[in-house]
Amino acid sequence: MLRSVAAIAVPGVSPFELAVACEIFGIDRTDTGGPSFDFVVCGERPGPVPTKLGMEIVVHAGLDATHDADLVVMAAYGAPGAPSDEVLDALRAAHDRGAWVLSLCSGAFALGWAGLLDGRRCTTHWMYTEDLAARFPAATVDPDVLYVEDRGVVTSAGTAAGVDAGLHLVRRELGATAAAAIARRMVVPPHRDGGQAQYIETPVPERADGELGPVLSWVLDHLDEEITVPQLARRAHMSERTFARRFRAETGTTPAGWTARQRLLRAQELLERTPLPVEEVARRAGFGAAPAMRHHFVRALGTTPTAYRRTFGGQPGDASTRSASGGEARPA
Repeated sequence: MLRSVAAIAVPGVSPFELAVACEIFGIDRTDTGGPSFDFVVCGERPGPVPTKLGMEIVVHAGLDATHDADLVVMAAYGAPGAPSDEVLDALRAAHDRGAWVLSLCSGAFALGWAGLLDGRRCTTHWMYTEDLAARFPAATVDPDVLYVEDRGVVTSAGTAAGVDAGLHLVRRELGATAAAAIARRMVVPPHRDGGQAQYIETPVPERADGELGPVLSWVLDHLDEEITVPQLARRAHMSERTFARRFRAETGTTPAGWTARQRLLRAQELLERTPLPVEEVARRAGFGAAPAMRHHFVRALGTTPTAYRRTFGGQPGDASTRSASGGEARPA
């Protein structure tokens, strides 16, 4: 169960990435149906920590704050150099005892120096992926994704991708309702499709305002129906080729991929919020039948719809107290 979070700030820390951790995990959102975490920012020792922008922040906790945290966050810093041995030891110890470890942007280099990327898929900001791969050849660096989860270690790409990774962890541990509650308060989409190639594009929210906004909104209202590219292209008054190209430019993925993701999110919501039978959830989400929905759940979430409901089912306000056991438990 994700209850306690410790974010590590080292000299040269990036204020934005550190603030991402503070925003996602440091605010009590129980008044709007979201979760609350025991959150602390810590450093090698209590006191002022210089940031990359010249100003200082003051931390009141040392690295002992990481000793019993369910999640340890390594914020971006002046990588690629290694932080202190004390920080590396704290990261290793957190992983060894089964805590989640999350790096934001260049924080991935600290995980690399700690040996936590060896044999794992990972990512970082697109400007640093080649350097990360060169320095840590035992890691598999993916430059095209917003974040990667691999056996208890989560790495995120640059800047705003830290929001995606943080919300992914909340969704992974507490369910889609908890992640959506945080996203609403942050005024960000609860999930972005695509990868780092979309860094110059505007992420598509649940109800998009771009050129394809009306078409995407129509899809969300008709997920329980058959949806085809020719049908959507006609609605957009475009040729199929132009529509497919424009769709990828706006969303970072294909029409089929985007629709499948929205159906999965709809199914998660229905499983969490309603007592509908699994077969009816599959129909309303557009999967047609329960076996098809089960296939998508296992492939995308590593669990079955029934196990997902057992873990996350309940009223929207219950997200902060749900158990994370069962199919959604963190991999060993």
